[in-house]
Amino acid sequence: MIILRDDQRIARLRRVSQYTSLLGLFALVVGLIIAFVNPEQLFFYELLALMAGWLLSQVGVYLGHRYIRKPRPDQVLDRAVRSVAKDGRMYHYLLPAPHVLLTPQGIIILVAKFQGGKIFVDDDKWRQTSVGMRKWFGGESLGNPTKEAEVMVGAIANYLRQHAPTVEEVPIAPVIVFTGTGSQELQIGETSIPVLHHNKLRGFLRQQRGKKNQPTLSKADYAAIRTAFDKKAAHLMEIVAGEDEEEGDGSR
Repeated sequence: MIILRDDQRIARLRRVSQYTSLLGLFALVVGLIIAFVNPEQLFFYELLALMAGWLLSQVGVYLGHRYIRKPRPDQVLDRAVRSVAKDGRMYHYLLPAPHVLLTPQGIIILVAKFQGGKIFVDDDKWRQTSVGMRKWFGGESLGNPTKEAEVMVGAIANYLRQHAPTVEEVPIAPVIVFTGTGSQELQIGETSIPVLHHNKLRGFLRQQRGKKNQPTLSKADYAAIRTAFDKKAAHLMEIVAGEDEEEGDGSR
């Protein structure tokens, strides 16, 4: 499997996460100091500092979950699919969707979600419980992964219309993958988009490939899509992910 990953972007956003978290903490401390020094006359500045601190902290948390926490979502996905997608090309943080796998059969968009606790989905309605104080401190709302996946599919389709106009129709299959390695409980009902834990992703992809009458891209369409995707990765070196890779980051 070929992995193309924008490591420069990862490093840059990792630094942004660290800086915004520190600035947020500083702003919160300033707000608390103002509250004790002169809470009445400086109330506006106290409120401004506390709001800025909270917003900066949330930005730091949002970026930290994606670019600092180990293993990162892209690393988890690489390990999950490398043995079943040896003929694939994985694009991380390069295209309109963060994680895209191109195979001779089509395009797979992997929608990575790290949230823990108990997660319920049925009829594309999502609910998360048992997160405790993480809901308010250091957490991030689950949102609606189904809608996120639909937006990503539309973004990739629009990208191909612009950069690979000769491709008339291409299978684009989104999969919602929970990449957490801690406490995570999924209860999955009826969904329009497959939802699974990363431990089951390999088996799922193998099962999909084993289906009869599996569509395959023509050589011309595959080449056009690959060229369009590789435009965003021209500055990167290709990393061959083999079966004997180190457990650390899924690359060598």
